[in-house]
Amino acid sequence: MSSLPLGVRPEYDVIVVGGGPAGLMAARMAALGGVSVLVLEKDREIGVPVRCGEAVGAASIAQFVEPDPKFIAAEIDAFRFFSPDGRPVIAHLGQNRGFMLDRRVFDGELAKRAAEAGAEIRCRAYVHGLLKDGPQTVGVEVSFNGYATCQIRAALIIGADGVESRIGRWAGLKTVTELHDLESCAQYTLANLPLDRPTTLDFYVGESVAPGGYGWVFPKGPDTANVGLGIVGTYLRKRGKPTINYLNDFVKRLYGDTVQVVSQTVGCVPCADTRQRLTAPGVLLVGDAGHQVNPLSGGGIASGMIGGALAGEVAARSIRRGKLAEIAQYDKAWQKRLGKRHHQYYRLKEGVAKLSDEHLNRTADLVLGLKPEERTLTNIFKAGVRHQPGLIQHAIRLFAGL
Repeated sequence: MSSLPLGVRPEYDVIVVGGGPAGLMAARMAALGGVSVLVLEKDREIGVPVRCGEAVGAASIAQFVEPDPKFIAAEIDAFRFFSPDGRPVIAHLGQNRGFMLDRRVFDGELAKRAAEAGAEIRCRAYVHGLLKDGPQTVGVEVSFNGYATCQIRAALIIGADGVESRIGRWAGLKTVTELHDLESCAQYTLANLPLDRPTTLDFYVGESVAPGGYGWVFPKGPDTANVGLGIVGTYLRKRGKPTINYLNDFVKRLYGDTVQVVSQTVGCVPCADTRQRLTAPGVLLVGDAGHQVNPLSGGGIASGMIGGALAGEVAARSIRRGKLAEIAQYDKAWQKRLGKRHHQYYRLKEGVAKLSDEHLNRTADLVLGLKPEERTLTNIFKAGVRHQPGLIQHAIRLFAGL
């Protein structure tokens, strides 16, 4: 084992593995709770690369960070859904506006706030395994900047290491996501686009666009947008067509062969039911690692930050009390705060995923028959699942904010 890098101690109260929004929020709240915290991020810089559509609700962000123009690329006031036959249905958000973030700047701001609270942050830190004392996790094996591994001990480890979560797997938690709950995503950031509504998030559905999922155009300014799509894993296995090929077809359909690609990203999103168990002896999972993504939309920034905040608070309290077993309270806190709601989203997602192109086109007919002020998210989803009565109440409760 090699010696520790300058400034890194051999022991902390909490080690957070992963420096995304969920991990950084966990680190900040744990540090504010009076315990020592180390964040280990495998990439060279917080917020890079961006593996995200970058859209988020304004109210969700305001729970934790005052909205600031420096990390807001665009304000969003409407959704627009395109049926398989190409007809748009617009739902205005009213007071429930949204933001397109600049994740590199936003994540950097979260890191700054975590550091101000007392957390230490190290990038290019790759975790190779957990240290164990019987069933209890007591630390990590980590290499910094590609050098030999060293050991750092901690009372608790918070896994914020993404959908595959090696931390969760090493701790004995079920981390496998079934193919029908896993979306393969690909996205370009495109410049010089002819955007007709730069304050509207566009969603495209249909078998030819994204089987089992959807395509999106999320504006980041008057002529720049994140253009991507997500496809359910079972469709990819059946059809054998790579996600990036679906994305290329989608972009050509919208903008032709000549586009200016600023960046490209690929990844997987766990659009699964909420986890019932997020803790193991010495370990808590947050964000994608804990399946804290909205199963219907695939969005995980705000929900991951909520999970991270809960985990950080519970971790600090458990350490201060000297009762590490009390981290199990995090499971209950998550279920109460968002877990039960995500279960309803999952039920709705399962119903929507079964809708054929024909059904989706009929749904557009119904919604376009409503007055413009009646074309709300609630009514759009009610129309979509009208032949599935068990799901209508889910749609009403969820989108009415109950």
